[in-house]
Amino acid sequence: MNDFARGLADLEAQSLLRRRRVVSGPQGPVLDVDGRPLVAFASNDYLGLASHPAIADAAIASIRRNGVGASASHLISGHHAEHEQLETELARFVALPKAVCFASGYMANTGIMPALVGAGDAVFSDTLNHACIIDGARLSRAEIQVYPHADVGALESRLRASRAANKLIVSDAVFSMDGDIAPVAALVDLAQRHQAWLLLDDAHGFGVLGAHGEGTLAHLGIASERVLYMATLGKAAGVSGAFVAGAAEAIDWLVQRARTYVFTTATPPMLSAAVSASLRLIHADDWRRERIRDHAALLRVRSAAWPWRLLPSATAIQPLIVGGNAATMRLADSLMASGFWAPGIRPPTVPDGTGRLRICVTAGHDSVHVEALAVALTRIAGEWSEGNAGNSAVDSPGHAAENASA
Repeated sequence: MNDFARGLADLEAQSLLRRRRVVSGPQGPVLDVDGRPLVAFASNDYLGLASHPAIADAAIASIRRNGVGASASHLISGHHAEHEQLETELARFVALPKAVCFASGYMANTGIMPALVGAGDAVFSDTLNHACIIDGARLSRAEIQVYPHADVGALESRLRASRAANKLIVSDAVFSMDGDIAPVAALVDLAQRHQAWLLLDDAHGFGVLGAHGEGTLAHLGIASERVLYMATLGKAAGVSGAFVAGAAEAIDWLVQRARTYVFTTATPPMLSAAVSASLRLIHADDWRRERIRDHAALLRVRSAAWPWRLLPSATAIQPLIVGGNAATMRLADSLMASGFWAPGIRPPTVPDGTGRLRICVTAGHDSVHVEALAVALTRIAGEWSEGNAGNSAVDSPGHAAENASA
C-alpha cells in the first residue's frame, strides 16, 4: 500500500511540494490570491483576453441561444453549429485546409499521436517537449526516439537510420519553460526529405506570434503539407480547448480515430462562440503583441543587475534561471511578500538544477507593473548578496529527464 504521507514529506524536504493558490475574481494583471492582491506574472493569458467583455458577451449570447451542455460526443449528436463554425474560422485563421477542435491541449496530443502512428512506427521527440507530447508518444506504442533540444543534426541522424514504416516528428513550437522557438524550418525540411509528418504544438505561440497572431508558422513564413499544426485556446485566446489543423484528409482521419475526440462529450457550444469572438480580437489588436515585446525588452535591460540569468526569449515567457529548488522557492516567496506572483518552477517540469521563475508578461500588464517587478528583483538581489544567501544561478538549462526516458 502506498505511503502517501512519507511521499509527501519527501517532496517537502526537497522543496518540491506544490501548493494550489486560490484565485478570486476575473483574470487580469492584478489577482486576488489567497485573499490578497498580487501583481501576477503567472498567467498564460498572454493577450489579456480571458476577461474581455466581448468574449464574455459572446458566451452569454450562445447560452441564451443554445443552453450550456452539448450532451453527447461529436460523432453522436453533440456536434453543434457553433463547433462547426469555429473549426472553419480556425482553419482560415491559420491558413490551413481544415481544423478539428479538442477539449484541451492535453487531450489533443494524447489523441492525435496514437491516431497517426502505432507499433512498427517511430516518433522523434525533442527532449524539452511538454508532458502531453511525451504521454501521447507513449500511448501510440510507436518506437520513441528522443533527440537533444533543437539539435537538427541529431534528429537527421535518427531519421536517416530509422526503418520505421511511418515517421512522426513532434515538437513544441514555443517551449513552455524556456520560451525559445523551435527550428521549425529545419524540422519541415527534414519531414519532407524523410517522408515524415511534423506535429507542431504551438500552445504558446498562437495569438502571440505572427503579424496578426496566426502563430509560429506565420511568424516564420512557413507552409507545408507535411505539418499538422496544434494550438490551445485557453492561453492567448483566453477561453478553453485546443485545435489541430492541416490537410483535409489528415483531419478527417483524426475525427475517425483520435480516441480523445471520438469518446468524449463535446465541449459546450458557448466556448466555441467565445473563441470566435476572441479570434476577431486577436486579429485586430496588434497592440497586444507589441506590448508583450516591449515588456520583454524592458526586463532584458533590467536583468543586467541580477545574479540570475534571464533566458533569451522573443515570446511572452521570460524564464529567470535560479538553480536549486530551495533557492528558487525562496526567490518566489520573496517576490510574493513584495506583492508579485512569479511562480517557481522545479523538477520534473524542468531539469534538475535549473529551477526558475517563469515570468509571463502579458498585454494586460502596463510598463509600471513590469518596472515594479524589476525593481523588486533588483532589491532582493541586493539583500541576498548582503546576506550571503547562497542562491545558485546556473549557466544553461539541461535536458528534461522525463523525456529522456520516454
